[in-house]
Amino acid sequence: MFKTVLFPIDRSRESTEAAAKVIEIIKTFQSRLVLLSVIEVGQEVPNPHFPDMSSAEVVAQLLEAAKAMFSDAGIEAEAIEREGNPAFTICDVADEIEADLIVMGCRGTGLTEEGAVDSVSNRVINLSPCPILVVP
Repeated sequence: MFKTVLFPIDRSRESTEAAAKVIEIIKTFQSRLVLLSVIEVGQEVPNPHFPDMSSAEVVAQLLEAAKAMFSDAGIEAEAIEREGNPAFTICDVADEIEADLIVMGCRGTGLTEEGAVDSVSNRVINLSPCPILVVP
């Protein structure tokens, strides 16, 4: 059912917690797992509510740690590192790899009108070329 699953990750607690659901899905459907981390460019003032993802070194370390965690669970993961706007980049990569599902954590910032503008998961929901599982 889900041949390819895209799991966008950042340094948030919610992203880490969503990994358990990803493991369950990958093992159930014997899916290909692609990890994605986006280096945010053009972020003039860091948002205190979101982890800093503007450093290539931070993103590379995050992807290596995630690959090791999935490897410990018996899952081989591919890793992609890109620069850009997270929501647009996630959707572009999902399209490129022909993802059947995107699984991502959610911080709950999109629950208010003001937060919906800043919510990556909300933007991905509106732009995605495939189904999305948002893990609270």
